[in-house]
Amino acid sequence: MKHPEPINNQIKLNPKKYIVSKTDPKGIIEYGNDYFVEISGYTESELIGKPHSIIRHPDMPKVVFKMMWDRINEAKNIIAVVKNLAKDGSYYWVVTEFEPKIDPITNKIISHTAYRKAAPQKAIDTMEPIYAKLLEIEQEGGMEASEKYLRGFFEEKQITYDEFIDDLVGNKGLFKIFFTAMKKIFS
Repeated sequence: MKHPEPINNQIKLNPKKYIVSKTDPKGIIEYGNDYFVEISGYTESELIGKPHSIIRHPDMPKVVFKMMWDRINEAKNIIAVVKNLAKDGSYYWVVTEFEPKIDPITNKIISHTAYRKAAPQKAIDTMEPIYAKLLEIEQEGGMEASEKYLRGFFEEKQITYDEFIDDLVGNKGLFKIFFTAMKKIFS
C-alpha cells in the first residue's frame, strides 16, 4: 500500500476520545479501536496486517521512531508526541504511550499496545520546530547525526527526554490517570 501524499489539513481530535492500536513485536497491526479506524481513514481490513508505519507522517524524523522502538523493545514505556498521516493525506497530532505485553513463560515481548490522546497545542508548537531541525539534520548527516543532536539538545537543557515530554504534555493529574485507565482496560 502506497503512502498518501500529505496535505495541509489537520484533523482535530476529540479530547474525550482515545485511539488504541495493538501490534505484534515487529509493528504489524493486529487491532485498532473504532476511533483509530475513523481518524486514520482506513478501513479495519486495510489496517490489520499492515505495518503501523502506514500512518507515519513524513514530517516525523526517523530518529524519533528509532528511540521509541529501542525503548519498547526493551519492554520500557515511552511517551511521545507524534504527527500521524491519515489515508486522505490529512494529519493529526497525538500523545502516545506504549505498553509491551510480555509472555510470562518465555519472558519475550508478544505485542505492543499504543494508547493515544489528542496532543496539547503547546506540545505541537514545541515539537514542530524540533522535528523540522531533526529532519534537516537527517537529510544532511543521517539518523546518527540527528540522534547526536537530540542527545545534545537534552544535555544542554539538563533534562531527560522523559522529563521534557512529561512537562510538555502535562503528564500528571487527569492526563496520567487517562493512560493508567487505558492500560487497565486493554491489558
